[in-house]
Amino acid sequence: MDPKTALFQQHRQRLFGLAYRMLGTPGDAEDVLHDAWLRWNAQDTAALDDPEAWLVTVTTRLSLDRLRRARTERAHYTGPWLPEPLVPSAEQPEAELERSETITLSFLLLLEQLSPEERAAFLLHEVFDYSHAEAASILGIAEDACRQRLHRARARLREGRPRFNVDATAQQRMLERFVAAMAQPSMEALRALFAEDAIQISDGGGVVRATLRPLYGAERLARLYLQIARNLGRGAARYEMTTLNGAPALLMWAGDALSSVIWVECDGERITAMHGLRHPGKLARLAAVTKSERSASLH
Repeated sequence: MDPKTALFQQHRQRLFGLAYRMLGTPGDAEDVLHDAWLRWNAQDTAALDDPEAWLVTVTTRLSLDRLRRARTERAHYTGPWLPEPLVPSAEQPEAELERSETITLSFLLLLEQLSPEERAAFLLHEVFDYSHAEAASILGIAEDACRQRLHRARARLREGRPRFNVDATAQQRMLERFVAAMAQPSMEALRALFAEDAIQISDGGGVVRATLRPLYGAERLARLYLQIARNLGRGAARYEMTTLNGAPALLMWAGDALSSVIWVECDGERITAMHGLRHPGKLARLAAVTKSERSASLH
């Protein structure tokens, strides 16, 4: 590996972590890194005082441009939009990203409440530990403006944060209870899973069937999943517990097809938020890798 490539690879983990948190989809983050590499390859790197700062600046600004375009597209998206998980076997070295709690799917969804500029300022300062002056330089704005963006971002995130901060063990326990309730579906068993003001968000992207707006309330969520369980029929769905983006998640298979990825937020006793990613395009990589790993384990 030539020195220029080696230097880029040295910083790739941090660059990917930044781009992925900015954009919420691995494919978009990889596209940004590809564009950053092209610019890096054309750059006289010997003239750079701080190669890492140059790469972070380019990656941040490319991510901002792409996120602004994505925001316009998402305004016309069919139904709610959810982030796309990292594929587990592809998470190295990305799985060791700084501040792993800020790469969970729930946190990436929370970041959607921020403007692109607020999101960049927040990530640079709060996740990647750049000073206000350094973040302002990367963004090409005055330090006071950077501080204002960060202040607004913190305020928005405080308002939108989950009411409970429960560990992965509790989340996995709630997912296991959900699987058990779907195996023997009844209104009582399903309703007991959800907090009274629970929310359910499903992303089908207009490609597959999914709720087109968030649903609220234990009663409505229980009725929804009771109908889903009855439509599926006994034994028609197969559930597989896994870890995605550092948190428990449930893969729901219909035959050989991955039909949903489910993750939850909870208060330790009941589910407060249920997320279902159903868009086939967002599930394709995960499905392919999971099938490949399963096939390899049989040989």
